[in-house]
Amino acid sequence: MKKFAALLLALVLLVTLSSCSKPDDKQAMLKIGIIQFAEHGSLDNCRQGFIEGLAEAGYVEGQNVTFNVQNAQADIAIASQIASTLVDVEKCDMICAIATPAAQAAYNYAQDKKIPVIYTAITDPIGASLANADKTNPGEITGTSDLLAVEAQMKMIRALMPDAKTIGILHTTSETNNTMPLNLYKELAPTYGFEIVDKGIAAGADIPLALDALLPQVDCISNLTDNTVVSYLSVVLEKAKAAGKPVFGSEIEQVKLGCVAAEGIEYLELGRQTGRMAAKVLKGEATAAKIPFETIANSYLYINKDAMATYGIQLPADLADRAIDVLAK
Repeated sequence: MKKFAALLLALVLLVTLSSCSKPDDKQAMLKIGIIQFAEHGSLDNCRQGFIEGLAEAGYVEGQNVTFNVQNAQADIAIASQIASTLVDVEKCDMICAIATPAAQAAYNYAQDKKIPVIYTAITDPIGASLANADKTNPGEITGTSDLLAVEAQMKMIRALMPDAKTIGILHTTSETNNTMPLNLYKELAPTYGFEIVDKGIAAGADIPLALDALLPQVDCISNLTDNTVVSYLSVVLEKAKAAGKPVFGSEIEQVKLGCVAAEGIEYLELGRQTGRMAAKVLKGEATAAKIPFETIANSYLYINKDAMATYGIQLPADLADRAIDVLAK
């Protein structure tokens, strides 16, 4: 009887130990899908920052979380397909959506399944129907906005180009993230002595012809956070240089690639902020529905001295103290 009892106890211990090892580890491994709408520097930085922000909060890839990273290559249809797969096939525990079309696609598929969507790099969450007019969330979705510092950008352009009269803006008509900043440009332009000339495109292939029409009408170009346009930035810079018209970016990576300057936010930090918000949801501290979307208020002046020299642009003394030279080692 004693031998039987000892054998039974050993069996119970074996079952208990095995149930506390690998199966639990698998259950603890969270699956987070990441939909990045396009491949360019600012969105890459958002993705990296998001992963870093989660790691700061204890969610480390390979330890307790795995990431399924997908890129839609600036194609709304592909973004929708990715979202469907992450929700219905991969059955992710959370989706991080980077840029407005990705967030709209993710929430469209995830909302009925109650899978939280955490977005980043969304210019206008309310205009994109990702937040309500009173800034509450429509469901299990929240995140961060990268609304441009439009007035700061216009002040900077005026300081660098005191004789400029017209600013050209190229924008993709299907990207709703363009609506608010474009309206702000038009609203504020008279205050700073500018006229805005904008040109809409349907796809990246339209950019060369659109620039041929736009560049003769303007003194410079200023970029929005338009994913399609930024994905074709090399084309924009090449054609603008041939026309002798400087291009102002909307964030640091565009300035590194050849834009003259930008009043932009730090996208790595925006991503980290988003990751910290996601961690609160994963820890059960709050649901995504109850966390208001957030913005980064500070902008930074990034300059490319080589590009400025190309166009004979001088940096005024009153901007020198805060200017960040992207080419500085």
